[in-house]
Amino acid sequence: MKQEYSTKQRGVILELLKESSTHITAKDVLARLDEKGIKISTATVYRALDKFEKEGVIRKMSLGDGLGACYQYTSDASCHGHFHLKCIECGELIHLSCDFLDKMEKHIYDEHAFTISSGRTVIYGKCAKCSNISEAKSTCHHNHK
Repeated sequence: MKQEYSTKQRGVILELLKESSTHITAKDVLARLDEKGIKISTATVYRALDKFEKEGVIRKMSLGDGLGACYQYTSDASCHGHFHLKCIECGELIHLSCDFLDKMEKHIYDEHAFTISSGRTVIYGKCAKCSNISEAKSTCHHNHK
């Protein structure tokens, strides 16, 4: 019976990850489950996230500097093979596809024989909102999530 219960809990967590339009932390998962009146232990959430990551169902991205990690359901095709920008003020994580970064990635491979895992690469700084800039000054394609 315990195995079935555990499977149901993982199913609930997975559905929440699928529904999320943003990267989500374990704390976010717990808070959203709580908002829905679903009680699942912190340990169970972390075990499920670890299992989903090992199975390739979700991606884990370190937020750096002891801030933990965030997760994203991997069937979201928009989150493959691009860089991320992380605002140090508000915490927003921005998907970024840009020809310049593609060229930089190619240069690093060609000149330094190093392959960047761009989907796991996070560049830290301030977003336009936190810098009080009304619009990004770029023609590069980016998605705010």
